[in-house]
Amino acid sequence: MNKIPFENLFFSKTRDFLDLFLAGQCSRSPHTIKAYRDALTVFRRYVVDERNYSLKTFSFSDCSRDFTLDYLEYMQNQDLSFNTCNHRLAALKSYLWYVADGDISVQQTALAVSHVPFLKVPDKVKYILSDQCLAAILAAPKNTKIGMRDTVIMVLLYDTAIRLGELLDLKIGDIVLDAPAPYVRIHGKGDKERLVSMTDKTAGHLKHYINKYHGMAAFGSDHVFYTIIHDKRNRMSPGNVERLINKYADSIRCDFPELPAKVHPHMFRNPNLNKIQTFLLKPTYRLTILS
Repeated sequence: MNKIPFENLFFSKTRDFLDLFLAGQCSRSPHTIKAYRDALTVFRRYVVDERNYSLKTFSFSDCSRDFTLDYLEYMQNQDLSFNTCNHRLAALKSYLWYVADGDISVQQTALAVSHVPFLKVPDKVKYILSDQCLAAILAAPKNTKIGMRDTVIMVLLYDTAIRLGELLDLKIGDIVLDAPAPYVRIHGKGDKERLVSMTDKTAGHLKHYINKYHGMAAFGSDHVFYTIIHDKRNRMSPGNVERLINKYADSIRCDFPELPAKVHPHMFRNPNLNKIQTFLLKPTYRLTILS
């Protein structure tokens, strides 16, 4: 049996692919590189343990379209999610194209494997909070300082439809409440800036919140929503917002048993919901939702 040249062995270029190409040339994150490494490791185990190949004989030409289709079927039989299967298939395709770019003899294999279709991922069913359910959650916080803060967070998520990360990145200087049309300045992805309007009643809630939590000595660079750790103000974490939302969701669950096990902040910004225009700002700063 003729010995296969090392450069023709399938896994001979994995270190270059991961360490030189992904890390060095593409500047991929350590997390991404780990995902590619894990995907190729799983494929290697399939080659050796399931197909009984030796790493000393499995070559690029052995990784045919049919071989890859069998691998995809094997992953499905392991009850892996479609997304996981697709991620591992994508890593395999990327590796082959990397090798083919420097070795013309591998291009036919890379082309054949590239034609293996990804699995069609079914659309996720998005849960939509009903107007009644949303109103109950917004009315759930107690008439306390923390309750007022939690109410403002949820109302702002709903009224402006901004993302949770954008909400937590808000600084005092990003909020304009005295304009004819109150708005917040959002710094989105790619350092793009946009202005998002809010209702006068939401602006009223936010003004009372800022007076209570920041006072007259607030700096424009201060985060609007914060937590205090070791006597220092820190940007509030997404997990903190998720916990408070689910605390109020649990408090109304007996009246709304259809609520999902976990209510996510993005459910407040669903564009299909009608605006609730029944906020009433009382002197106690308590949000009341009227019928």
